[in-house]
Order: sequence, then C-alpha cells, then structure tokens
Amino acid sequence: MSIVGNRLREARERAGISQKQLGIKAGIDPDVASARINQYEKGKHLPHLATAKQLANVLGVPTPYLYADDDALAAWILAYARVSTATRKSIIKDSG
Repeated sequence: MSIVGNRLREARERAGISQKQLGIKAGIDPDVASARINQYEKGKHLPHLATAKQLANVLGVPTPYLYADDDALAAWILAYARVSTATRKSIIKDSG
C-alpha cells in the first residue's frame, strides 16, 4: 500500500464516508467513484495532484497530509491546519 493510499484511507475513515461518497464529492464519475478510490487506497494508482487536492478538500485535510511519509509529520500537518493564523505565524517566526 502506498503512503497516499494509507493517508487517504485514514482520512476517509475518520470522515466516516464511503469510498463511493468520497469519489462523488470529489467530482469523480459516480459509475467509477468507488473503484477509483479503492485503487488509490490500495496503491494501484496514484491520483493526479489536482485530484488529490479535491479529495483532501472533501476530507477536510491539507493536501500535504496525503503525502506525509512519517506519522509524526502527518499529525503535525493536521494540527497546523487546525490552529489560528496567529498561531501559524508564531510557529513560522519561532522556527526561523
């Protein structure tokens, strides 16, 4: 299974939606939505970046989360996305 596939499945399950629902909400043809998401999750195919962005948007996660190859980094990406703009600026300022 691929990193993208793992992250996609984790985010989809957290969101509580089916593969078909995710695909349809992301603009994939309803006739192939379930199969396409299944192939992404199994790592058989990788979504193009534009599709990954649509999937991430539906799932309420930042697109980079889908590509994070480290669990701690993935958690940081999710946490960063949830904090205020002021907190983000502070994090950036303190890291420079």
